[in-house]
Amino acid sequence: MLDRSSAPSFSKTFTFELPEPKVIRLTGGLDLIFLSEVPQDVFKLEIIFDAGKWWETKRGVSHFTALTLDKGTTNRDAKAIAEYFDYHGSQIEISPSYDFVSASLYGLNKHFDKVFPIFWDVITAPVFPLEEFQLQREIFVENLKVNNEKNSFVASKLLRKNVFGTDHPYGSSVEEADALDLSTQDLVHFFSQRFSPSEVYLTGHFDKQQIQILTDRFTSTKKGHSEKQFAPIPSSLREEITKEESVQSSIRLGKRFVGRTHPDYFELLLLNHILGGYFGSRLMKNIREEKGLTYGIYSSINAFKNDCLFSIGADVGKEKKELALTEIKRELSRLIEQPIEAGELSAAKNHFLGSLQLEVANPFACTDKIKNIRLNNLSETFYKNLFAKIQASNPDTLQALASRYLVPNDLQIVCVG
Repeated sequence: MLDRSSAPSFSKTFTFELPEPKVIRLTGGLDLIFLSEVPQDVFKLEIIFDAGKWWETKRGVSHFTALTLDKGTTNRDAKAIAEYFDYHGSQIEISPSYDFVSASLYGLNKHFDKVFPIFWDVITAPVFPLEEFQLQREIFVENLKVNNEKNSFVASKLLRKNVFGTDHPYGSSVEEADALDLSTQDLVHFFSQRFSPSEVYLTGHFDKQQIQILTDRFTSTKKGHSEKQFAPIPSSLREEITKEESVQSSIRLGKRFVGRTHPDYFELLLLNHILGGYFGSRLMKNIREEKGLTYGIYSSINAFKNDCLFSIGADVGKEKKELALTEIKRELSRLIEQPIEAGELSAAKNHFLGSLQLEVANPFACTDKIKNIRLNNLSETFYKNLFAKIQASNPDTLQALASRYLVPNDLQIVCVG
């Protein structure tokens, strides 16, 4: 009989093993990365295009090209496309980002042969109907007006602008004038220039015939190749926008940071976790729990393909803004001046590594990790190395990294409200 008077024994095992995908090299240099270890009869097909903001010829053209991609093809209009996928229990997801555009098809294995040809039409033969483009633009403009009234939205936008520069893809934002300046011809041109697949990811249990259908389709597709570089041009170290009607102020602090390929990156992830990366972090304990200045505060390291941003953010009462900034800087200084105690370090390591293990709890998530390695030209042992580095990190090394990367006066500050 189960003894409920005593807790079960605790065991802690930290390992990280990604499944080995099959890589099928197609003519034209395109790779099909296939992960078949899926117990359910579902699949995900994801196509990556080098077509994010980094590659824009006009501001906003990547966003609206992606947004309008599934709104009509030479064979079906937007309504027919949506109804067809819905009828077959499938879904299209098109996601523009700073570096890439991702077009994904989710569905049931038994319907793959029916839905894949329609998906192929969407990504190869869109017609960008004028009325659909105008509708998406109207929705975007209305949402932008609403978001520009939110202090947090404006503060985050200003921080990126001040860190990278107004004309840098990671610092610029699509404004109403940019959207109104676009035409369907701009979308058609950008699609023709940038929407050649760079990688194809397939997750699901497929037979040889289904794989052959895919390889036949993509065999005639050439992988896109090009280079483009931007130099960040940071601006003012502190910017404030005062709104008399606001009772809260959104504060953001940030700077350019080292990215995924830098030798310090792994331990900086842990250092950030301790500072403000989870609910038990120092910023949460000080500024939320002890001072009661905010409902939530965070710090994060946002790694893009070509650069990286470190940021701290919170919404606080307007009259407590300076106190919050002072306490944030105090926590940064404490990381520099005092080594982290063993108990705190152990708890942060356990939470960080445990969370990372949960991120690969299903095959789709495993594919995302594999995709991260490939798209960012990382070592195949990237996550193993991350685990090993986090486990081996010590207070002295973290303190030295804080002294090098987290100097309070190096951070740019934005306050809105």
